[in-house]
Amino acid sequence: MFTITEFLQQEVKPALGCTEPGAVALAVAKACEQLPGTAEKLDVVVSDSIYKNGIAVGVPGTNGLRGNEIAAALAVFCGKSAYGLEVLKDASPEDLKAAKDFMAAGHLSLKANGKPGVFVQAVATRGADTGEAIIEGSHGNIVKALQNGKVTFEAAAATGAGASVPVAAQVSTMNFDDVMALADQLSPADEDYVMNGVEMNLKISNYGFENQVGLGLGRAVKNAAGARYDEDLAAQVKAISAAASDARMAGVSLPVMSSAGSGNHGITAILPVYVVGKYYGKSRSEIARAIAYSHLATSFIKSRMGRLSPVCGCAVAAGAGAAAGIVNIMGGTNQQAQKAMELLLGNIIGMVCDGAKESCALKVGTGATEAFYAAQIALSGGGMAVSQGVVDISDFRKTADNAARLNREGMKDADHTLIDIISHR
Repeated sequence: MFTITEFLQQEVKPALGCTEPGAVALAVAKACEQLPGTAEKLDVVVSDSIYKNGIAVGVPGTNGLRGNEIAAALAVFCGKSAYGLEVLKDASPEDLKAAKDFMAAGHLSLKANGKPGVFVQAVATRGADTGEAIIEGSHGNIVKALQNGKVTFEAAAATGAGASVPVAAQVSTMNFDDVMALADQLSPADEDYVMNGVEMNLKISNYGFENQVGLGLGRAVKNAAGARYDEDLAAQVKAISAAASDARMAGVSLPVMSSAGSGNHGITAILPVYVVGKYYGKSRSEIARAIAYSHLATSFIKSRMGRLSPVCGCAVAAGAGAAAGIVNIMGGTNQQAQKAMELLLGNIIGMVCDGAKESCALKVGTGATEAFYAAQIALSGGGMAVSQGVVDISDFRKTADNAARLNREGMKDADHTLIDIISHR
C-alpha cells in the first residue's frame, strides 16, 4: 500500500505543455544524451494515442508551432531528460531555428505504430553512433536507454516479492473508501505541494485571461457573466478552468500541475475545487485536502480507463474527480462524492478525445461545470436512484469498470478512425 506522498509524487507532477509532445521530447532528449554530440538524424515511433493527441497542439518555446515533430526536433537541441515533462523549458530562439532547419532538411521521421496507450521510441544517430530511448506506460516513464545497442539505463521491472508496483496500478484494484482515506493523511509538506499546484494552474489561467490565446473561452465566459461574474460561482468554475486550458493548448511556456499523467486533467481536477473552496472561505488546509481528494478520485477512474484513451479523460475522469472534490470541500460524504461522480459519468462518458488542441478548453470547461452541478445535486441528497447506463448503484467500482469497458471495448477503433481522418485532410 502506498502513502499519499507517494501518490502525489507519481500521479501529480509539473508538466510544460501538452504531455504527449512532452513525452516525445523526453524520449528524444534521453536518446540524444547517449550520443557524443548533436544528433544528425532522428527516427521516432509513437503509439496511435500519442500521435493523435500531439498532432495539433501548441508546443512551448515554438511561437505557436504545433505537433509532435517540432517537439522532437526541438528536444535535439535543448532537451534535458532530467527535467522530466518540463524537458523543453530551456528552449531559445536559436534552438527553435535549429529545430526548424533540422526538420526542413528531412532529418526527422515520426510514425505511429497502430497501438493504443503510451509508447514512444526515439532513435538518434550521429555518424556511426546511435542513441535510443523508450517511454512506455506513462508519459514520463523512461523504461530503457541504449548507446550503440548497449543498455545504459533500464527501469526495474515490477515483478516478484517486494517489487514496486506503480500507484495507478494499485489504485485500480482498490475500493473507493480506501483510496479516498489517503486524503486525510496529508502532511504539511504534502499540503504545500498540493497548493503549489494550485498556484501553478492559476498562473497559467490568469495568462489565458490576460492574453489572446487559444479559443479564448475563459475570457468569453467571464465577459458573458459581466457584472454578475463575482457572484456567479458556476461561471467562475468554467472560466478559470477554461482559461488555463486556452493558454496550455496554445503552447504557452508556463507549466501546469498535472493529474494522472495529463496537464488538462490537472487543470480540471484542481481549479474547480479551489474556486469553490475560495468562494466559501474554506481554509488552506481544507482546500488542500479536497484537491488531494479530487486527485485520488480522478485516479480511481483513470487507473481503470488507461493513461490515454478514446474517451476524453480531462472531462470524464478529472471531471468526476472534481465533482468528488467539490463535494468534499463542502463537507459531503464519500457516498455523496460517489453520487456526484455517477452523475458526471452518466452525463459525459461518451465524450470522445479527438486529439489535443485549442478546443480541449471546451472540454475542460464542460468537465469543470458539469462537476460543479453534479456536486450540487449530490450535496442536496440527489443522485441516480436506480442503475442506468454505465452507472451501477450497487457498487461504485462496477460503475468505474463499466465506464472503462465502454472506453476499452466500445470505442476501441475510435483512435484509428480519428487518425485516418486527420492524416487524410
